[in-house]
Amino acid sequence: MTRFMSTLLNGSLFLSFCVFFFNIYILVMCMKGLKQYIITGIVLVSVLGTFLHFAYDLSGNNFFVALFTPVNESIWEHTKLIFFPMLLYSLYLNKKLKAEYPCISSAMLFGSLLGVLLIIVLFYTYSGIIGYHVAFVDIAIFYISVIASFYVAYKLTLSCKAQDFVVVLQALNILMICLVG
Repeated sequence: MTRFMSTLLNGSLFLSFCVFFFNIYILVMCMKGLKQYIITGIVLVSVLGTFLHFAYDLSGNNFFVALFTPVNESIWEHTKLIFFPMLLYSLYLNKKLKAEYPCISSAMLFGSLLGVLLIIVLFYTYSGIIGYHVAFVDIAIFYISVIASFYVAYKLTLSCKAQDFVVVLQALNILMICLVG
């Protein structure tokens, strides 16, 4: 049995994690509009990204799963944890909210790139300063990056400041799919 599975079966950490996100979900359902979708996105990307961290091992090292999940502990591989879930949620938001928020596409594209960049910059900054990396800090960086990405996407959706760069953002996201996937 893998370490991940034994942690799930033996520890209360997973249960606490589920209760925490369920409480956030209840809070979000009381909200309306764009904020509700943004907070839902934070929760979904966090949960899906956390699951994707272990999906490659759970799949028996499946090649198709490896395209979207980390296959080793490199920081570059771990950018998949934020990029692909956020890209999927961006497609959903674009379809659902494009009429009401015409700048949502460019904002979410920018947010997904920002998340990848934050993971890389924050990891190399702190590990370069102290000379090693700490698993707890690495995990915190993932969640901080998710929250920051959605916060910036929210602000850009309302201000439309990224709309002028939508073609560049699309090209950069396609490049990310090629590089990360």
